[in-house]
Amino acid sequence: MKRIAALTIALLLAGMASAQTLTVWVWDINKPALESTIASFQEMHPGAEVVVEDLGNQNVYDRGLAGCAAGGFDMPDVYLVENNEAQVFWSQFPDCFTDLRTLGGEELLPLFPDFKWAELTEGDAIFAVPYDSGPTAIFYRTDLYEQAGIDPTSIQTWADFREAGTALNTTFDGTVKMGAIGKGQDDEWFRMLANQAGCFYFDEAGTEITVNQPGCVSAMETMKDLWDASVLHPAGWVEQIQFLQNDAQASSFFGSWYGGTLTAEMPAEQAGSWGVYLTPALEPGGVRASNLGGSALAIPASSDNPELAYDFVVNALADEENQLEILFEYGLTPSLLSLQGNPALNQGVDFFGGQAIWQDILGTLGDVPAVSGTQFFQEARNVMIVVVNDYLDGNYASAQEALDQAAQQIAASTGLPIAD
Repeated sequence: MKRIAALTIALLLAGMASAQTLTVWVWDINKPALESTIASFQEMHPGAEVVVEDLGNQNVYDRGLAGCAAGGFDMPDVYLVENNEAQVFWSQFPDCFTDLRTLGGEELLPLFPDFKWAELTEGDAIFAVPYDSGPTAIFYRTDLYEQAGIDPTSIQTWADFREAGTALNTTFDGTVKMGAIGKGQDDEWFRMLANQAGCFYFDEAGTEITVNQPGCVSAMETMKDLWDASVLHPAGWVEQIQFLQNDAQASSFFGSWYGGTLTAEMPAEQAGSWGVYLTPALEPGGVRASNLGGSALAIPASSDNPELAYDFVVNALADEENQLEILFEYGLTPSLLSLQGNPALNQGVDFFGGQAIWQDILGTLGDVPAVSGTQFFQEARNVMIVVVNDYLDGNYASAQEALDQAAQQIAASTGLPIAD
């Protein structure tokens, strides 16, 4: 399998260095996933040791903030950070992480999609390397669709999705819904649809509030159209899993990582009865891609082994063999663009009825519009959870009115101006 030749030569030369130990902070499935890359790294650096520690998601974030606030004290050599939280670190602690340009990081820029870099760079600085992504898709029950006479290939737009949901309601007397939305609990649907429309809470520079711009208005109107058509359950994370387990929900709209959730949570008898199709477009011929979730690997400036840490990160994230193993063995969607069209992605996935789902999902990476979460992501999200809920309940005369109100609240919370 293909490797990056120039990088390999550099790593082999570096391998003559004396034995050193790297510490990597991660959470959950990322521990075995990154551990799977250690052997190939050690081939290039004989004697080097890597200790991957699973500290839990919140603990990694909290200890990272505390370590940066303490001037880099008690930080690892490699740090896993979620994309939507990354700019908290770059903005509050600009000296806490290594600018990867000093280690050759500019060579990595063309290897990953633009949307992944949007939150990992600050000015000219590169603070982290893209790890996994969450390109969105519709995960659906093939058997329930067939009973309702729904052809997934005919669902090109969200209007088509709504019509399919109406057919599903008719077939099952409204007991089986087309999907579920975390109404009052999260604004994931808004973020996915707004991203699809090239809009988000803030502009890409992170200097203005854009949540009331036309693309975001379109996202809100799409949600309201689906909600008013009664094709969605109101359901949080746990409730949605229960609906799916009990054959009461025929589809889920999420990032690609949700495939792993389904595989782990659905009853055995559902294996083989699932499929995937691309995110419907907001309008005919429109973009059928967005992203939800994803992370990156950064190198704290306090690391005693920054060059070795960089080699580990690049070997793990920019090597096709390692990324394919992480995808197939651990369910984490690569961000590496060179995997698009890779023959390995043509293999069918048993849980999804033998469908080669990864070729389609990874094929959308280059189409995802770039957006920026900024350091104020959580403040904006908290506002939008309430506004989306109230809008779906009919408490605003229009999506524009709802989002104008949201923009004002976010401005009051963050101090940022609202874009014209």
